[in-house]
Amino acid sequence: MTRNHDSRGDDRTHGHDPDHDADPDVAASARDLVGGSGWRNPSEKARTSGLSRREFMKESGLASLAAAGVGSTAGCLGGGSGDDGPPTAEIGYLPITDSAPLLTGYANDHFADHGVDAAEPTLFRGWSDLAEAFLSGEVNVAHFLMPMTVWMRYGDELDANVQVVAWDHTDGSALTVQQEIDEWEDLGGGTVAVPFWYSIHNVILQMGLREHGLTPRTDSSADEVADDEVNLVVTPPPDMPAALENGSIEGYIVAEPFNAIGELDAGGKVLRFTGDVWREHACCVVVMREELVEAQPEWTTDVMSGIVDAQQYLRENRSEAAQLLSSEGSGLLPQGPAPIDRALTHYDEHEPYLESGAIRNADWDIDRIGFYPYPYPSYTEELVRRMRETRVEGEDAFLDELAPAEVADDLVAYDPVRTALEEAGGPPAFDVPEDDGYERQETIRF
Repeated sequence: MTRNHDSRGDDRTHGHDPDHDADPDVAASARDLVGGSGWRNPSEKARTSGLSRREFMKESGLASLAAAGVGSTAGCLGGGSGDDGPPTAEIGYLPITDSAPLLTGYANDHFADHGVDAAEPTLFRGWSDLAEAFLSGEVNVAHFLMPMTVWMRYGDELDANVQVVAWDHTDGSALTVQQEIDEWEDLGGGTVAVPFWYSIHNVILQMGLREHGLTPRTDSSADEVADDEVNLVVTPPPDMPAALENGSIEGYIVAEPFNAIGELDAGGKVLRFTGDVWREHACCVVVMREELVEAQPEWTTDVMSGIVDAQQYLRENRSEAAQLLSSEGSGLLPQGPAPIDRALTHYDEHEPYLESGAIRNADWDIDRIGFYPYPYPSYTEELVRRMRETRVEGEDAFLDELAPAEVADDLVAYDPVRTALEEAGGPPAFDVPEDDGYERQETIRF
């Protein structure tokens, strides 16, 4: 069953919704701390000059938010336990295909099928905006970059009590470049945009740069970049294709459908798919506040059941889902169906990608974007190890103190999604052998 949606205006695009369930006084206080009187939307600055982690912390006010204790108390906002029964699922998302399970869960009534009342999802332009809403309690279900959750939970600036409750998808990202860039080495002396310092995109990009003898730089104010260096800047995903088209960057690495848009509309090409480097890696994950997961275990499992159903639908109805989510369908994603369909389908047996080297591991037999909800502990452990090798702007010493196995045990809540997956038929329902459904070894190959 599919809901009929009117065309979406700006009222549900960030924007703060005054009707959400968060305590209005506390949420307003949180927004004041995040915003401040002189605050400028980081997305505006990043659109033209990139945004460092230090600038993000300073301009978004998240350091002040943490110091004031909002980060550690906001779990009661927008969906705490209370005495009024299960909360409403207030979903926050970015306009990328990574969010497709959350959006499909709403648009196709998969959440409703499991008794979950879900409000119309709210679109945010950038990760800083979504983080603000999550910390203030404006949203209680969201998707974040998996490395971002490590930073939010264990970093020195925030005490977010964020909990990963499922994988939103696997793969679904790529490095898109100018037409004249044929090899990694051709990026030397240039600039590449990433969506956030703490992202799988930054991790895999820097792995690839080092693999090909290039040194990543994160000081975006540098006047000169050597031929064996690549300057990295943070840019909101919606602004990346335009930056590529006007020549201000040599490439960008990001989630779909912005690589498809780069191919179709910005004169770019895919240099390498990230899923062809790190097999079936998680990019975005579904998150909730730890307090909410603990206070509402049955509700959390019901939300996971909606996500599992949505992922199964997406796997089996890719082109239909592209139409559903697009500006011509539900309007939950602002893009038209063509780039979304390309992002969901355009990979298998596509000879130009094999010829160009964008796909080098065809034997992996994966999709351009895949869907499997269970968060493998081995991935979290390997990710922590790789994050230690990844340059970011700002203090990252906290990573040295993290034990990968302990992070995998502490950051992720496994029981709700495993219960939901088993009720849907277990790993074989996703064509994953039972023996490989909950444990695996990570595969990384250039």
